[in-house]
Order: sequence, then C-alpha cells, then structure tokens
Amino acid sequence: MTGHPIVIVGAGLSGLRAAEELRRAGYEGGLVLVGDEARLPYDRPPLSKQFVRGETDDTTLRPAEFFAENDIELRLGVAATGVDIVARRLLLTDGQALDYDRLIIATGLRPKRIPGLPDASGVHVLRSHDDAAGLRDGLSGASRALVVGAGFIGCELAASFRSRGVEVVLVEPQPTPLAASLGEQVGALVGRLHRAEGVDLRCGVGLESLVVEDDAVRGARLSDGSTVDADLVVIGVGSAPATDWLAESGIPLADRSAGGGVLADETGRTSVENVWALGDVAAWRHGGAHRRVEHWTSAGEQAQLLAAALLGSEGPAAGVPYVWSDQYEVKIQVLGSTRGADEIRIVEDDGRKFLAHYLTDGVLTAVVGAGKAGKVMKMRAELVANTRPGERVG
Repeated sequence: MTGHPIVIVGAGLSGLRAAEELRRAGYEGGLVLVGDEARLPYDRPPLSKQFVRGETDDTTLRPAEFFAENDIELRLGVAATGVDIVARRLLLTDGQALDYDRLIIATGLRPKRIPGLPDASGVHVLRSHDDAAGLRDGLSGASRALVVGAGFIGCELAASFRSRGVEVVLVEPQPTPLAASLGEQVGALVGRLHRAEGVDLRCGVGLESLVVEDDAVRGARLSDGSTVDADLVVIGVGSAPATDWLAESGIPLADRSAGGGVLADETGRTSVENVWALGDVAAWRHGGAHRRVEHWTSAGEQAQLLAAALLGSEGPAAGVPYVWSDQYEVKIQVLGSTRGADEIRIVEDDGRKFLAHYLTDGVLTAVVGAGKAGKVMKMRAELVANTRPGERVG
C-alpha cells in the first residue's frame, strides 16, 4: 500500500458496486469515486421505461448520506482525461490529478451516433440521465416517433412511446429485432409482439437521412427509398466502451472488431500492475477469450470477484449471466449465454408469450422467455450443471 486511495473511475452502477464490495470485504483505506456527471450514481434501466414515461423522476441508487457513512469520497462532474501508470496518477478535466494505490476502470459505454446527421431538435440518443430528461420533454409534445435500431433500448423505447399513444416506426437493418443477441428465430417473436401493439416495424432497413425544417426534425428517408414523418427521432444503434481517454496510457484494450474494452482477467485484473476494470467497459477473460458482458446483474457479480481478488481473498463462483427487458406488460428474460448456440428450440409459444432453449452441441446454454418468469428461473440449476434439456439435475 502506498498511502494513496483506491480510485474508481466511473460513477455508474459498476463503479458504485465496486466501492460497496470493497467496503463490505473489509477495505478501510481511502476510496474515491470519480464520475463525469454531476449527479449521484443512478440506475439506467428505468430511463427507457418508467422515467421516460413520466412514472418516476428519481433513479438514484444511493443517497448522499451513504457515501459519507462509508467514507467514500465523491468527485462528480469531472471526467478522466488520462492516466500515468508509472506515477500511478489519474488526470482529470478540471486540471487536477489523483494519485492512486490501485485504479479501477468502470467508465461504461457511450452511445454510437450515425455520422453526417444534422444537429436538429427532436433527435435523441439515450444513455445518460440528461439524455432521458431531454427525450421525456420531447415525448410530451410528440405524435409520431422514429426509433432507429431494434436492440433492447430501441424496443423498450418503442414500447414506452406506444404506451403514451405515440405512433412509432421502428427500423432495424437486421432481419429481426434483437437478432444479434437472441437470433432471428426468437427475434421474430419479439417483432410479433411489437406489431401486435401497433408498432410499424421495418426490418432490413436503415436510416438514410433526416428531413429537417427550421432546425427541427420532421421525418426521415430510409435506405429502401421510403420516407416517414416523425417529430421525434431516437438513434439506438448501439454503444461503444468509453476508452478514448486510455489511448496513450499503455493499458491494453481489446480490438474494436472484438467489441473493444479494457482487457482483464476473470477477476478484473489487467496486465498493468495496480489497474483493474469491470462493468460494460471491461473485456474479462471467459474461458479462452475476452468479451464484455453488458448485464445489470453482472455489475454486482464482477464487483464481488474484483474486490476479493484485489484484497487477496477468494471470491464467489461466477454466476449464470442474466438480463431482462420490460416491453409492454411482458418481461423478456435471458438466462445463460446465447452466444455460439447452434440450435434454438421454441418449447412454448401462445402467440404472445414464449419460452426458448438455446443449445450448443446438444447442451443447454441459455433460456429465453417472454412472460415466462417462473419457467425461466427454474432452469438456473440446469444451466449451472451444464446438462441437456430434460435430464435430471442433482
């Protein structure tokens, strides 16, 4: 120990969980949480749902008193611009620097943008609380919305907009919504849900250009030559790890073709001494490959593993990946890893709700359900045991 604090860069869910787990594991030294937003750490999943619909105003994860009680210093409204790994020094946008004993990188993601689009009112991306507040304000006077990208965020926003009575056109270059994460077979079932709710879903189509009048968006031209009217446009074409500030640091990063992110082992330790990473920005080693896991529940699991390894103790066993998405009254749940599955079996489908099994070489690797919460979660033990469907566990 150098007498300097552990510094966590990124005051989102992962950064907060890392601070909590370090204290819970018995670390009593200095602890600094740095965030580029001026507000306290907050929960992002409600932004595309309850917050944008006006059902809640506050998604704060912990009150200010929590940080005082746990002796966690907050440095909010200031971003990291670089790090000197030899001097163990973090450089900040306010011109100051923080000397650290250990550095934990948890800077998350930044939304991707489509190059060449005009800067017009009514055009939004969604990542931050300010993004969501601007989108909610725009939604209050909107009648027709265009959502570009049918990933989880795009689908959730389409559902939220329909609940407010807004006409929605949802465009997706892939053959179905969520094709990249769930495959086309299950993606088609998600698309069916949106069409049943009145969404004009157009797959295999992208955004060509926006129609702007008096600095405000009025519509768009799509890649198939069609046009749509819209007074609200949301660009939801994915996100990229927030690692630009690390470009000259010497901290190894994953190749962009592999999804980018900070390279780390299975507990978050990078190859640079005293530097760790977790959350959406981190490409942890899983088996023989590095990959990022953008799941809400993974933030807490990774924080437990990292805190234990950093303090020299044994952490818990890795859990089964889990993510969910609320669309209309249906909760879509993904338990396990759909990556690399060579077979998808739709085992239940009533025309709206469904249950699907994902298999690799005949072995169950994931379960995806819509409106089937109990049946999805009952499969956890089977996934842990890595058994085939129907085989008895234990």
